[in-house]
Amino acid sequence: MTKRRNSGCNALEHHVTRRHFMGTGAMAGAMAGFGSLLTPAMAGEMKSKQKQILQVYLQGGVSQFESWDCKPGTKYGGPFRPISTSVPGMQICELLPYTAQKMHLLSVVRSINLETDDHTVGRLFMEKGRKNGDYPFVGAVASKYLTAADNPLPGYVHITTRGIVDQTAGFLGSKHEMMRLEGVKPPTNLERPKDLKPELAVRAESLRQQLNKQFGGKRSRALIDSYDTSFEQAQQLMARADLFEKQDEKELDRYGKHWFGRRCLLARTLLEQGVTCVKVTHHGYDTHAENFNFHVEQLDEFDKTFATLLGDIEERGMLDNVLVVIYSEFGRTPKVNHKYGRDHWGKSFSIALGGCGIQPGGVVGATNADGTEVSDREVDGAHLFHTYMQAVGIDSQSNHSLDGRAVPIGDPVAAPIKELLA
Repeated sequence: MTKRRNSGCNALEHHVTRRHFMGTGAMAGAMAGFGSLLTPAMAGEMKSKQKQILQVYLQGGVSQFESWDCKPGTKYGGPFRPISTSVPGMQICELLPYTAQKMHLLSVVRSINLETDDHTVGRLFMEKGRKNGDYPFVGAVASKYLTAADNPLPGYVHITTRGIVDQTAGFLGSKHEMMRLEGVKPPTNLERPKDLKPELAVRAESLRQQLNKQFGGKRSRALIDSYDTSFEQAQQLMARADLFEKQDEKELDRYGKHWFGRRCLLARTLLEQGVTCVKVTHHGYDTHAENFNFHVEQLDEFDKTFATLLGDIEERGMLDNVLVVIYSEFGRTPKVNHKYGRDHWGKSFSIALGGCGIQPGGVVGATNADGTEVSDREVDGAHLFHTYMQAVGIDSQSNHSLDGRAVPIGDPVAAPIKELLA
């Protein structure tokens, strides 16, 4: 499988970094109007109007058998038993005991069929609601239609440690591209170097604007806008370096001091600060070997941390306005291979979701007794995309306006999963 990763830099970038080119004149302007981090009460008040999305991406393909759709005592069920949840009659895998006690806030879709077992195809289908075409990701659409014009932070942030790069904004433009944070640390070159005097920084900013104007006079405006967007987002983060300061030890005790715990705590902070879509990736679910041992390890790290994050969002009064989605690009095969692993399987798998616009405590669809195929209410990435959009108040059956052309927001051949919508 071919993955597109970050390309190398050119020679000029080794001599003139963004850090040296940006200075305090621009930073001071960007800092104006920023307050301190929100208290829980303030977060709830701010979220009374803004709709947001939290995506928790279990990269590689979490096994539905070891999470949302157990098949105990069957041919392919595996060694783990189902446990009761906070919803009477709903059971999930015993590897998720903390999440089980939060299921009254979530619903499960157990009938997804993407008709692909390919990582890239599955990932893009789950993000764009289409298998093909230059369409924007969920986060980019949310950024465009839900982010206030005066919001000083990026609309779409992904906290991850991997270098896989997708064109997430599609035709919506660079303003709505995903900003990737490599774990809980600020992007490099945020601060003005100590040896750069403030007056030189102001002159550098003036030169940048002049060069932009000259360059744009002979070339596509879209290219200039792309560079401007990257620059402006960097300015915004320069003004909010406090977001990346040392995390509270008591909070880390609750979330876990592993990388996923730290990322989820940062995700909560970004949501509190008004970022429209925050995506957190938990890597390591591509379990072609030792599936059961790996899921014990992975879900042990995921479970308490996610349940803590979900509980905090609820306690802060934000859950009515934050759509929460836990998903993968596909599931795992029913059949266990000779390495005790499960391989790629997009024909019958599950996700969980809740919060803004979603009826909690429900189960949509089903698989057959062995989990080899969908037996009721089959849906795919297009149906899920429509559902996410409708949940946060975006009419997915209307159109984007693209240079005078109408482009459907969601795939016209699909529709929302109406029984999920509040």
